[in-house]
Amino acid sequence: MRIGLAQINPTVGDFAGNSAKICRAYDDLAARGADVVLTPELALTGYPPLDLLFKSRFVSDNLAALAAIEAKVGSVPLIVGHVDVNPGPGRPFRNAAAVLQRGRPVRNVFKSLLPTYDVFDEARYFQPPTSRHTLEIAGTVCGVTICEDVWSRQYLPHELYDCDPLADLVTQGAKIILNLSASPFEIGKPRRRFEMLSARARTHRIPIAYCNAVGGNDQLVFDGNSFAVSDSGACLAQLAPFREENAIVEINAPPSPARAAVFQCEEEELFASLVLGTRDYLAKCGFKTAVLGLSGGIDSAVTAVIAAHALGPENVVGVTMPTRYSSDGSVSDSLQLASALGIKCLTIPIEKSFTAFKEQMAPCFTGLPEDVTEENMQPRIRGMTLMALSNKFGHILLTTGNKSELAVGYCTLYGDMCGGLAVISDVPKILIYRLARWINREREIIPEATITKPPSAELRPGQRDQDTLPPYEILDPILELLIEDHLSVDEIVARGFDRETVRWVVKNVARNEYKRAQAVPGLKVTSKAFGVGRKVPVAQRYSE
Repeated sequence: MRIGLAQINPTVGDFAGNSAKICRAYDDLAARGADVVLTPELALTGYPPLDLLFKSRFVSDNLAALAAIEAKVGSVPLIVGHVDVNPGPGRPFRNAAAVLQRGRPVRNVFKSLLPTYDVFDEARYFQPPTSRHTLEIAGTVCGVTICEDVWSRQYLPHELYDCDPLADLVTQGAKIILNLSASPFEIGKPRRRFEMLSARARTHRIPIAYCNAVGGNDQLVFDGNSFAVSDSGACLAQLAPFREENAIVEINAPPSPARAAVFQCEEEELFASLVLGTRDYLAKCGFKTAVLGLSGGIDSAVTAVIAAHALGPENVVGVTMPTRYSSDGSVSDSLQLASALGIKCLTIPIEKSFTAFKEQMAPCFTGLPEDVTEENMQPRIRGMTLMALSNKFGHILLTTGNKSELAVGYCTLYGDMCGGLAVISDVPKILIYRLARWINREREIIPEATITKPPSAELRPGQRDQDTLPPYEILDPILELLIEDHLSVDEIVARGFDRETVRWVVKNVARNEYKRAQAVPGLKVTSKAFGVGRKVPVAQRYSE
């Protein structure tokens, strides 16, 4: 069986654009001899459509687009992910895969396992089927599954489901499993996903073809990495990560030669995911250019590199905004970075604005010492400056804060948190350093001084991050255990961390929930990102 994998990049709600992508991929793969063409999960609507599903015409428009695609399909079957209506009791819709073929009625399969954890909320919209069935496609008995339906229990957060659709289909005589997927990226997930499906193929002695979506939709990035494995779990084909691709994989007759699955290193896949997520967020929201503040620090430098790769250097504007507290390198390192990237860099000193604002507030602050109030005036003036450039020239403002700072509130509302996309808000500080070294692996792009100097917000004389925060080598592992693994203070302390440090981190994560509730969308790259998939009350009094 020759399976055509159409690894496409859908946009949520763009029925015309998504239909065109599906049809182009179908025509290409059918012309190259595919026996069946497989698209990603909800390829027609884009994933996830969320509450657009409740709009009065959204689902009917998606079904009309499906009918238009059906009219163009020839003798080669095409399997399209879409949304169907649930005619019976339960939730109003079904996550569906339609098998389209000229001269044959549409055959639908519905998703059984509806994830409702982390970034997923499918049980809000979709009703699962009460049973599953195989389909004869191109002379082969196939089990058509949708994303979560093929995941095994040991790879899920905990025991979530009371059925195993893949095993059911094998019991019914399926000779191959075809899976439509929209599996969001996180660091290391492409390898884990392959290992899981390879193990499932070996266990059930059945080949699996897996077609994943690619592209960024809001905070989620889909990495592609579609593949097929034999009934022994060997890799038969693997599509490119982070870009669209069509490919044909031949399974079983004659036996297909196996190949080694290849995966990028963590830094490479992280960089590719952030570039793709940034590029698609801007393109799908209608922006062509971006502006960001350059401080001479490592966070803004890494963000600038990502933006230049995503948009082209001619479409990125950096801005350095020194005050009396800025080091010499704040400007010189920013200019050096901009030169290496080929982006435009503006220098807009804000000292006069800072002085004027302090003078404006002086009558109200008489007799009070300067403190964090005056420190925060500076990032807020910078935020206003950057937003003025955004408004005047139509740039989107990219924020440059990392996950470590966002976690403990080491950021300023209406200051450095201003913007339209938080590019690195799910990347911990120590990983930012690794990413910077990887960026400089062949030549110096980020100035060495930017990487080696102690991190500082430069809002008061001699300020260093570690005046306020634990060293990032300690802070980041604690945050991972707290946020991603949900461990308690005692459990984290048992891993070898100082109790008072852990208590400080837990306290500051909790007390800064109000800041994160107002933060701009950020790209998800870890197993638990702030914002999407993490729901914590702002007004609450629970404490360990």
